[in-house]
Amino acid sequence: MEHTMRKQMKKAVIILFWLIVWQIAAVCIDNHILLVGPVQVLNAFAHNVIQPDFFKIVIHSFARIGLGFFLALFAGLMLGTMGYRFRIVEEILAPAIQAVKSIPVASFVVLLLIWFGSQRLSFFISFLIVFPNVYVNMIAGLKSADIKLLEMAQVFGIGRAKRFFYIYRPAVMPYLNSCLKISLGMSWKSGVAAEVIGLPDYSMGERLYMSKIYLDTAGLLAWTFTIILVSFLFEKAVLKLIKIFADWKPYPRTYSRIRTERCNVRGEKVKYGKMRYHPADTGTDMYRKADGKTGQETKKDMIQVQKVDKFYTTLPVLQNFNMSLVKGQRYLLMAPSGGGKTTLLKILIGLENVNQGEITGMPEHIGMVFQEDRLCEEYDVICNIMLGMTGWLSGKSEAVLCREVAGIIEYVRQEAVRILPEECLTKQVNELSGGMRRRAALLRAVMSFSDMLILDEPFVGLDEENRLRCAQYLMENLRGRTLLVTTHREDDVELLRGIKITL
Repeated sequence: MEHTMRKQMKKAVIILFWLIVWQIAAVCIDNHILLVGPVQVLNAFAHNVIQPDFFKIVIHSFARIGLGFFLALFAGLMLGTMGYRFRIVEEILAPAIQAVKSIPVASFVVLLLIWFGSQRLSFFISFLIVFPNVYVNMIAGLKSADIKLLEMAQVFGIGRAKRFFYIYRPAVMPYLNSCLKISLGMSWKSGVAAEVIGLPDYSMGERLYMSKIYLDTAGLLAWTFTIILVSFLFEKAVLKLIKIFADWKPYPRTYSRIRTERCNVRGEKVKYGKMRYHPADTGTDMYRKADGKTGQETKKDMIQVQKVDKFYTTLPVLQNFNMSLVKGQRYLLMAPSGGGKTTLLKILIGLENVNQGEITGMPEHIGMVFQEDRLCEEYDVICNIMLGMTGWLSGKSEAVLCREVAGIIEYVRQEAVRILPEECLTKQVNELSGGMRRRAALLRAVMSFSDMLILDEPFVGLDEENRLRCAQYLMENLRGRTLLVTTHREDDVELLRGIKITL
């Protein structure tokens, strides 16, 4: 607090110093046409404010320039998104964007005066200055989104809206903030310059021109001060709104599997309703068979990898590989580092294509721990877990939308504290240690609405105590789902009571 006050006082002293220098220079020159002091400018500004048409002038200029800015911002965001999503849109717009960026503003001013007249000139100029910057930065921000997080979203079935909000938004915001800080000032400078040329009625540019005609230096500087003040307030308001949007971190809406009543934040009972059978539920005939307690498994109960080949250029990773998994059973895949374990998992979940071979029986909904944690860094543990809980239920009529998220947040919290300290659950992931992040990734996979769990070395980076705790939590929450784990440790086979597969 004291440091902030010192900085503010320092700024005030510097401003006061230059005001004194300005006043001394005006006194020394002693010519009100060449230069007037800050006192005379302040008097001229006060005189302008009390004029009956002052606010009408300000509002008209603000409406023209502000509308051009906001329309350019909207068009840049929308077309930038379309250009990122559809390559053909970016290619079609590329020549137009380059032309707008290259052609001098003066050329546009003359053309627009001919086409539309002076009244709309500042609107169009403001639009043309802002739009290319927003468009280019929007595409650059979207392209900078972490591809690994996008792959995670694909595996967990996270919808496009949530992908934009929780993955693309953090990537876009630095580009958008930098772009707007430049574009906001440029829109006002170019807009007022267009008003000076076009002289539309009731505009600040017109008043600047009239002050020049009458050699009214005090009036010229007073209107300049008005433009700076309005531009400053406009910039602060827009950047504040953008910051609010960037800092807004609500938990994602999801669907609840909880069949019990829970209290919302107001202490009222909330019923989430019942769902039809989901494969992750326990006690189904299919999973009793898969556990080897009844009869023979059929092809429907099997995941089969047949004669799979995978090459990177000419380097073979998998050659004529075969594997059969009984649904509902537990398997541990072992191989030396670089032996192709992660590649095989990527093939199973659809992130890699095989050069040859066939895979059948893979379930549609998978919960996964990747080789990296792949968590959304700017959000807390609870939010990351809830993201994994969306997906397959979206839009299904048998699911009941959780209109009050308090109950499911409490459910997630109760589950998470079994392997994580409670105080870390509401911290941003980028503030957590490596072991905590790994456990958060495991929670996201286990608590997902999935038919199968695929875990790529889920206990790496954990001490022995947390490794055992996480393994126990995993075993208690399998609920009959198929489990495939990669590991380098032989004792994991006994710990998870699984079947060893050597790659």
